[in-house]
Amino acid sequence: SLDFWRLLYVLLKQIHGGRWTESDAIDTQVRFVKSALWYHGYDRPQLHRLPADGSTGSRELLLAFSWLLHRLGLLEQLLARNRVKTGDETSVCTCEDDLPSRREGTTEAGPEGGLEGRVDVRYLQWLNGRLRFQWRGLHAQHQEQCKLLHKIHLFTSGSHMDQILGHFSVTETDLVRQPGNYKQLLQLLESETMQLEAFLEWKQLEPVYWQWMETVLDNVAEEGNMCESQDAPVEKRRLPEVTSCCPWADKLTGQMDRLSRDLMALQDQLHQLVTQRRAAWWDKVAAREELQKEGFSATARKIQESTEVKLRGLASLHVPKRNKMHGSCRLVLRNKHPASKTGFGQSQVSKELVSAVSATEVIRELQMREASLQRELEQLREECRQRLDGIAEGLEGVIYISP
Repeated sequence: SLDFWRLLYVLLKQIHGGRWTESDAIDTQVRFVKSALWYHGYDRPQLHRLPADGSTGSRELLLAFSWLLHRLGLLEQLLARNRVKTGDETSVCTCEDDLPSRREGTTEAGPEGGLEGRVDVRYLQWLNGRLRFQWRGLHAQHQEQCKLLHKIHLFTSGSHMDQILGHFSVTETDLVRQPGNYKQLLQLLESETMQLEAFLEWKQLEPVYWQWMETVLDNVAEEGNMCESQDAPVEKRRLPEVTSCCPWADKLTGQMDRLSRDLMALQDQLHQLVTQRRAAWWDKVAAREELQKEGFSATARKIQESTEVKLRGLASLHVPKRNKMHGSCRLVLRNKHPASKTGFGQSQVSKELVSAVSATEVIRELQMREASLQRELEQLREECRQRLDGIAEGLEGVIYISP
């Protein structure tokens, strides 16, 4: 069990990008593993009830480890994180900003009610200003990094043996300047090769592992059924003994009658609510003729304008699916008018660039999304102005200036 706790601790620490040492206390490792599994959605109570000393629970840890392999792609994430990056890469994401559905209920337990009266708005404004300042500093550093990368790619153009790349990366440039670092890079590449070979071997033996896990799950289910069957006769034995002394029977009957009356009252309230809603709908249907005479044209005009805004925002859906990218891509410098070297080399480059995505396409996609979000923001601001104007009209003796 201790070895299994340490294994999960090391693996989850690598996924979350944290530092770990072998001298960490076992209770710290157990708490971190439980918290990380809970964060990823593994809420099996048998695991979270295990003691903090790590003395028991090897089978529960085996189930959790298998769940990580199946649900999160644990090995694939570790290989991607520990990959030796010899080229200059950047993260590209042109996907939609839809939040996962499983995270919708994570904020239900938050202290929403008690924060409104305790948090000062000026403190929130100060935090917002500080965040903006740090964001601008980060953006400036990123721009400076892009300028230096462009200089390296431009000065080393034509020096690479691979005609598709044509220039050195930062790592390759550093190796040219400091050849002593070549041994360290070679060791990292050998380690990555060993990991890939082990992963290929695991893929061959993976069906055997999952067949074994099926037997483990069957044993867990059988033990659960045995525990239920052992608990059931106890309650069956106790029931006649308790019912033989009838002092609590009247109390139980009274509670059942009270629940029945409450259900009847709720049914009556529901019937009244349905009747009111139905009457309200009939009133709206009757009022439609008045809308057609008075303000139906204005309402239709507003609906048409909002529909046109949404249709303009949906223009990005016609972009081919190949532009929807997510992940890291290697940066390769391409001149707008490349010099003609050899016909074979140029044809090979053109064939390889068919599946590539240029920065211009990514920028165009992001600009379209930015314009769509800007239109949506302006629409929401206009709705807020209209609501504020409606509220201000109901206040007497107050001068309201719209922002």
